[in-house]
Amino acid sequence: MSEHRAAARHHTLRTGIVEFDNGTGSIISVPCTIRDVSGTGVRLALNSSLWVAEQFTLIFDSGLRKACRVAWRKGRLIGSAFADGYASPDEQAVMMTADEQARHRREIGARVRIARETRGYTEVQLAELIGVPPGFVSLAEKGEADIPLYQLMHIADLLLVSLDRLVAGPTPGGVPGEVDAA
Repeated sequence: MSEHRAAARHHTLRTGIVEFDNGTGSIISVPCTIRDVSGTGVRLALNSSLWVAEQFTLIFDSGLRKACRVAWRKGRLIGSAFADGYASPDEQAVMMTADEQARHRREIGARVRIARETRGYTEVQLAELIGVPPGFVSLAEKGEADIPLYQLMHIADLLLVSLDRLVAGPTPGGVPGEVDAA
């Protein structure tokens, strides 16, 4: 499974615009519904049956513009990957609502907790190893605190799991949120 298809998708329904060159130098703008977003791409539903080029720019309602390429098509649904690989944390914040960001934090925290417990560490032991106050691990595992990327990388190394698994792995049971491998 490619890393783009494995990334956690966060369900959303908001409008956007797909913009592309139709091959004659004219720019075509097509309204769409952004159904899911992740750090690596989006799933779109076109509001018309108009053909869309293999490479296009997605314009979010916030004004954010992301270059995309088509990964798959199924009728009016298009799975796309960001042309530059990943969206930055600032871009992701614009793409997701506060509720979606909170759900993502909870999912990451739950994955950290499961990996920590699997390796046999307590919250206090993990906190000492990554150099944070003991209460931080508890808050982070509940999704009440952001774990900076450098700490997630350190945690992944300590717990012998991949960073991708912590950030975008399957949602552990009991954690609200929608994760889709498509």
